[in-house]
Amino acid sequence: MSALTQSSTTSSPPDAAGSRAAWMRVLALAEPAALDQAVKTLGPLPAHRALRAPERGMAMVRARSGGTGAQFNLGEMSITRCAVTLEGGIMGVAYVQGRERQHAEQAAILDALLQRDDWHDRIQSQVIAPLAQAHHERAQHRARVAAQTQVEFFTMVRGED
Repeated sequence: MSALTQSSTTSSPPDAAGSRAAWMRVLALAEPAALDQAVKTLGPLPAHRALRAPERGMAMVRARSGGTGAQFNLGEMSITRCAVTLEGGIMGVAYVQGRERQHAEQAAILDALLQRDDWHDRIQSQVIAPLAQAHHERAQHRARVAAQTQVEFFTMVRGED
């Protein structure tokens, strides 16, 4: 592991990549207002410097026919990306759907802080866990609403052979 990826203030558990992907997903899928409120509960955050200020752009979305068929270009969507660095060289990045610059910046800052031992547990419990729970509840609500419109088809068999 290089000196750039390992620091005395970072933790490196065996599943660090999986954990980071999980918290980055939660931050990206969070409602911007909920993320803003959660960040405010943390109080003052350490100083950071923008490596890449929040910038808006487009990304091509690809899909598969029936979920397993050949890939095709579905269309473009708006994204916002941001990269920040903390003292000590810890870098945080974020890509979020939409055009919310503050959402991308806050997600990048939290990504960087989550890589530090002194902030990791606090952010996991005060920010990531509540946002993940809120996302789960929204997904369950959408599933219940969609299930109400589900139509079941069946075939009637004639009695003649």
